[in-house]
Amino acid sequence: MLLRNKVIQLFADKTFIKFVMVGVVNTIVGTSIMFIFYNVFHLGYWFSSASNYFFGSICSYLLNKHFTFQYHEKGWGSLLRFTINIVICYLLAYGMAKPLIEWLLSGFDTVIKENISMGLGMCLFIAFNYLGQRFFAFKKKQHEKSFKEK
Repeated sequence: MLLRNKVIQLFADKTFIKFVMVGVVNTIVGTSIMFIFYNVFHLGYWFSSASNYFFGSICSYLLNKHFTFQYHEKGWGSLLRFTINIVICYLLAYGMAKPLIEWLLSGFDTVIKENISMGLGMCLFIAFNYLGQRFFAFKKKQHEKSFKEK
């Protein structure tokens, strides 16, 4: 019961709501760029889809740093932590989703299993990414926390 309350408390605050809002914005930005690059500039599938991830991540970094987590530390540290977080969250989320769905839906067609795995991977990624950004990439130093509380 205590663990469940802690998890609910972690995701039921204004920071998580801001994180979701930023996610919507960076999805719109990245997806728009992807379709414009593909359909208007005819840049190809891989370049266009990679551009979605690249520009969406830049948008996510800037908005989450300044708007969601109001992180003011200077330097490259937060960018490096953000990048490490994205990679680890991706590997964890999709690495967990695929074998779990493969096991749960062993009799189903591969296309169905992989689509469901990708959907579960996205959900896990959002949760892991939020926690990683909040407590790793944009974690405030103790003196910054105490200074803001005064």
